[in-house]
Amino acid sequence: MLINTPIILASKSPRRQELLTLMGLNFKVELKDVDESYPDGLSPAEIAVYISEKKARAFNANGEIVITADTIVALDGEILGKPEDRAHAQEMLRKLSGSKHEVYTGVTIVKGNRTHSFYDRTEVYCKQVSHEEIDFYIDNYKPYDKAGSYGVQDWWGIVVVQRIEGSYTNVMGLPTEKLYNELLKLI
Repeated sequence: MLINTPIILASKSPRRQELLTLMGLNFKVELKDVDESYPDGLSPAEIAVYISEKKARAFNANGEIVITADTIVALDGEILGKPEDRAHAQEMLRKLSGSKHEVYTGVTIVKGNRTHSFYDRTEVYCKQVSHEEIDFYIDNYKPYDKAGSYGVQDWWGIVVVQRIEGSYTNVMGLPTEKLYNELLKLI
């Protein structure tokens, strides 16, 4: 293990936890309730970093590294957050059908009194899907905890996503290659 410093992952996302495990990192999960609102006028990248930094400020690292992240899905400048209900998920997935959108993940790393934030951006291209396919996806994959109402690692990503330009793991919620390189700089 190249990075053996204790890490706190401040995320309940099972995908982020899986990615850190695959990276071979020694981490524990700690959660704090943080208001995820943001000021008007920010770009999608700025929103992702703003919320990530807000989450990081809720922690007192005490020598451990704290990693926070926030993922934003943007379609033609519109932010597609987590769906409020089934109708909202249907609406978002209809918008994504047959279009290109961007996924931004803001990441903040805190170690002692040092804080470093960055983001990654990935373009995602989706094929056109029917209302029946959208309903099938929602009924079977329940994407209510996902920005944009989909997971690239499940049926939507396997059947609907035609291609991506950029980091696949960024679309999952954590740009692992960039994160790894930034962690190496801290140790």
